[in-house]
Parts: sequence; C-alpha cells; structure tokens
Amino acid sequence: MTDGVLLADPLAPADEAIAGFALDGTVKGVKPGASLRLDQIGAQGWSLPEMPLPLAVLRVDVMRRNARWMADFARRNGLSLCPHGKTTMAPQIWALQVAEGAWGITVATAHQLQVARRFGVKRVIWANQPVGRIAVDAAFAAIADPDFELYVLADSLAVVEGLAAGAARSGHARRLNVLLEVGAMGGRTGARDAKTALAVGRAIAAAPGLSLAGVEAFEGLLSETAQVDAFLHTLTETARACATEGLFGNPEILLTAGGSAFFDRIGPRLAEAGDLGLPVRRVLRSGCYITHDSLGYEQSYKRMRKESLTLDWPVGDLHAAMEVWAHVQSIPEPGRAIITCGKRDIGFDTGWPVPLRLIRAGETRSMPFGAFHKVTGMNDQHGYLIGPADGLLRVGDIVVLGVAHPCTTFDKWQAIPLVDEDFRITGAIRTFF
Repeated sequence: MTDGVLLADPLAPADEAIAGFALDGTVKGVKPGASLRLDQIGAQGWSLPEMPLPLAVLRVDVMRRNARWMADFARRNGLSLCPHGKTTMAPQIWALQVAEGAWGITVATAHQLQVARRFGVKRVIWANQPVGRIAVDAAFAAIADPDFELYVLADSLAVVEGLAAGAARSGHARRLNVLLEVGAMGGRTGARDAKTALAVGRAIAAAPGLSLAGVEAFEGLLSETAQVDAFLHTLTETARACATEGLFGNPEILLTAGGSAFFDRIGPRLAEAGDLGLPVRRVLRSGCYITHDSLGYEQSYKRMRKESLTLDWPVGDLHAAMEVWAHVQSIPEPGRAIITCGKRDIGFDTGWPVPLRLIRAGETRSMPFGAFHKVTGMNDQHGYLIGPADGLLRVGDIVVLGVAHPCTTFDKWQAIPLVDEDFRITGAIRTFF
C-alpha cells in the first residue's frame, strides 16, 4: 500500500506468457491428469504432501523477507543492488527484487538480456564480454530503446574492437556503456595487470560509440577474505588510474562487484576508491540471496556476520527459501535409503543436498533430521541418503532437502510452486532458461 493505492503483487503472473503457461503432465511436478494455467494453480487448494515428487518449492514468505533484507542491507551500506538474474531466470522474482528497491538486474548472456527486455526490466548490467557479431549487435539493438539502460564488459583490446565495430554497424548516436573488467590470476575473465587494464580503458574511452562507464570485477571464485580484499583493491586502483587520465565518459562512475559469498566486502572496499572527480555509484550484484541456501551460502553468511562487525546489518537474517521434496523409495540395506531426487532435480555442483526434515507418509507433521543423516551421492533420478540403521526411515516417507546451490536448482524446473508456511500452494513462478 502506497499513499492509499494497493500495489500489485510483483510475484503475481501479470504477463500472459507467464500467466497462461500451460501446466499439464508434460511439466515436471504437475499432478497427472491436471491441465490448467499457471495463474490458476493457487486456487486449486493443493498442498505439498499430495503433490507428485520430487518437487522444488519456494517458501514465499521467506523469499519476500530475503528480498527486503538485502535491499535494506544495500541501502544501509551505501550500495545500489543489481542482483544477478541468472540465479532464477524468473521475471516474477526479478519484479519482486526491483519492487523492493533493486537498481537493476544483472545478466550473463544475450539470451538472458532478451528475457530481461521482454519482461520490462529497464536497467541491466550484462556482466560479460559480448563476443561475436550476434551478441554485439544484441547490445546495440537494446540501447536503441531510449528508455533502456545497458552496461557491458570489456577486458581486452579485441573485445573493444568488436564493440566499436558494432557501434559503427548500429548507425545510431547513442553510446554503449562499457565497464572495464579486472581479473585475478588463475581466475576467470578480466584484465590481469594494471598496464593491460589501463590500455583497455583508454581504448574504450577513445572508441566512437562507446563510453567508459566504470570498473567491474567478480571476486566469487576466491576463497579467502584477504584475497578478496586485495583483489578489490586492484579494482579501486584501476578506477583511480582511469580517473586521473579523465577516461570516464558518464556523469557518474560505476564501481561494481559482488557474488553472494563475499557481499560484505564490497561496500567498504569500493569506498576506498576515494574521490574520483565524479559521483560514484557502488553496485552490488549478488543474486543467490533471494533464496539463500542450506550449505555454501549459509556458511558464507555466518562468516560474514562474524567478521564484518562494522557494517550496518539489517534486523534478522537471510534464510533458505528453496527446498526440494522427495520420497523414500527403497531401503535396500540398513542405514541406506534411496530417495526420488537426483541430479536432474537439484543442484550438486557445490555439494550434496542437505536433509532437513522427514514427513511420514500420510502425515503433515515434520521432524528434523539428525546430524548423522547425509546425502552422499546422486544419479540422474536417485539420491543416496545414509544414516544410522535405526529404522527411522520408511518407504513412502517424504524427505525435505535443502539446496546447496540455487542457480543449478532453478534451471531444472520450468515452473516452481510458491508455498506458504503450512506448505499450501499459493501460486507458481515460471523460469526462462
């Protein structure tokens, strides 16, 4: 409610491409024999224990709180939030993030850019180098819309040359915002040394049709806080060098970094750039906070709260909003249960799923798993749940799994139910992977 006006729920599927998405037996997780539109699922009176499993679900109240919490964190610490859209590829969730105050949405590919534009996102950081004529031309086609704001990356003279050629082909006068990317040795993309970075910055500034808009980095592949701090110092030093030569071409300078494992370091470290002669916008690009997780990001979050005592932390915490429910289908040996969730259903690239709760067949009450129950492996459609040979697990029981990596769980589902805290289905989101 704002000034007496009831605002639309950003998670409500307003666009027909989402609202009218057909949920039937060809969509994983839909009841056999069902045939309905996505915007009708919340009116069916369905609850999770009666749904076909495995099934990924989003606890909607937890997800809303996470969205609000991170937006508040950014505001309190002088940051603009531009969450990575690749995490969910769900325009409804992007709309929630923007409604809570996100400055824009980050994408990684030309396809993701097209999805963002199709569903009304007005400001995008394409946190990658557009390479090849199709990708470059997609960037210039996007900025032909005067109401759309785009930033892309460059880390080499070859990328700058490709972008400049695209500017010449585009035929319009608007310049493309380019962020100079710096990188760490042994890491991913990004200029590796100050000399290379400055040469790329000079080339961007000199190229017709391009504008050096800021400096960017991705620290998420580093494992230690000290490494991250040193790397972000490289970013600010590069920004100072570019400012000294007057290379920046916009009214404000963007300094941006931020995966989800070290988002506490971004504000303080980017502030060390100091006075660059123009207003500076510090942009945080974390994406996984929206659902958090039950393993790696939860561990990182606990580390952040312990180490970064001088930050202005919001009230409360991030909590896991995504779960995958599965059945126990076999107990072929004492202490070894086979569950109906595998690599086709849940992320496994950063660790195995975490057993959270057990629900008896035919019941709704859940009980927590002890520390001795662990998923130790998965096949395409099966998971191996190992624990004490105490007879706790029975065939037909429901196992609720915590996710170890949201990005590689979202991409396994076309539609994901939204559930309340009583696990009644209140709606659904559609993904566009």
